[in-house]
Amino acid sequence: MKRNIVVFGATGDIGKYFIDYLMNNINFDEYAIIAVGTRDSSYFDRIGIKYIKVDITRKEQFVRLPDDIYAAVHLAGAMPAKMHGFFPNQYIDVNINGTVNILEYCLRSHADRIIYGHSFGDIKDNAERDIVLRVDSPINFSFRSDHTVYVISKIAAVNIIKYYYEVYGLKYFILRLPNIYMYSSSDSFCVNGVERKIAFRYMIDQAIKGEDIEVWGDYTRVKDMVYVKDLCQMLYKCILIDRETGFYNVGTGIGISLEDQIKGIIRVFCESKTSHLIYMPDKPNAPQYIMDIEAAKKEIGYTPAYSNYLFMLEDYKREMQEKRFE
Repeated sequence: MKRNIVVFGATGDIGKYFIDYLMNNINFDEYAIIAVGTRDSSYFDRIGIKYIKVDITRKEQFVRLPDDIYAAVHLAGAMPAKMHGFFPNQYIDVNINGTVNILEYCLRSHADRIIYGHSFGDIKDNAERDIVLRVDSPINFSFRSDHTVYVISKIAAVNIIKYYYEVYGLKYFILRLPNIYMYSSSDSFCVNGVERKIAFRYMIDQAIKGEDIEVWGDYTRVKDMVYVKDLCQMLYKCILIDRETGFYNVGTGIGISLEDQIKGIIRVFCESKTSHLIYMPDKPNAPQYIMDIEAAKKEIGYTPAYSNYLFMLEDYKREMQEKRFE
């Protein structure tokens, strides 16, 4: 009998990339993939993957899922970037209660493990003092942000997952995600409940047109530019690794300065006309952080395939041109 891998949040951007990664790497003689999401979708039928529509906040809907699975990959969740306005109950309902429903399903279906996509929002503010964010960095986040209730809900979910391991023996692997770069048909996100263009996509659009690009704040501040396909590699390794638990930062371990980020965009995306940089030091600074990935390298054999920033941009451009998931 094949081992079932159930991917919750499969209709999201990360979920689609991960299903694609599984299709290209998993042994289909041994495993079966089941995609789960809340939306109507014909995409998975087209690629030959079973899709089941389930709202994880509705525990009665889990009867639609198989009663024997090997692994649950939990990528579902409510997040500020997708929330128009502010509805804190959604974070509780989806990120906490939904996670409990998934965990209960894992117990009923004899799952060996759960892999969970956490947020680096719990430690992100440490980077202003120590730019390297470590797995054991102290919890440090603002209580005055549109992300506050979201981060609290994610921390709660992680601790509940740990409880299910201690009491029931359900293996867990927690992946702490910073901003994950990937091409999506959506080029906007929400800040304080209001939709606006993603800065990264805005600069790509400017480069394609050959327009000048503003460089805000301190252009030397660096950020770990993490590509979705490296996240997929980590998720995949957590499915197969022979371990009880793991808690890993997702990243490349390399910081790219804001100036080099924009220069790379110009190099890869400019066409007939080359954009120029306009430095604006009086504008707000961009975030800074580097993710420490030593634990992931040591324990699950992770090696980022897209740590070369230009290589990542070239692949992003290919995805942008092919629009495979639309």
